[in-house]
Amino acid sequence: MATLENLKYTKSHEWVLENADGTVTVGLTDYAQQELGDLVFVNLPAAGDEVTAGEPLGDVESVKAVSDVFCPVSGVVAEVNEELLDAPQLINEQPYEAWMIKVENVSGSEELLSAAEYEAFIAQGE
Repeated sequence: MATLENLKYTKSHEWVLENADGTVTVGLTDYAQQELGDLVFVNLPAAGDEVTAGEPLGDVESVKAVSDVFCPVSGVVAEVNEELLDAPQLINEQPYEAWMIKVENVSGSEELLSAAEYEAFIAQGE
């Protein structure tokens, strides 16, 4: 399982990249995609939708089950990775490049974990 030092993480297995323009990029962690298995469908919000920290932003469907993806921050969806709608397997192939949404007007990011904190969280069995 890979974690990247420049990202923040949630206990629900999403990653967050803080961008220079004040927006954040959100995706699923390597751990999450391994646990879910092969992804076959992704349901994402639309640009302009409001998202709330700790609430579902959409869901992913694997060959095993449908799982909610929780938003790590509150704000407004600035951009959606439309490529995932046709190719959800990109999350399995490159979880840290296959981002899901970008959020602007960000708040509520206080609960995010560092890479070391996230690794420790997983090591203790969630």
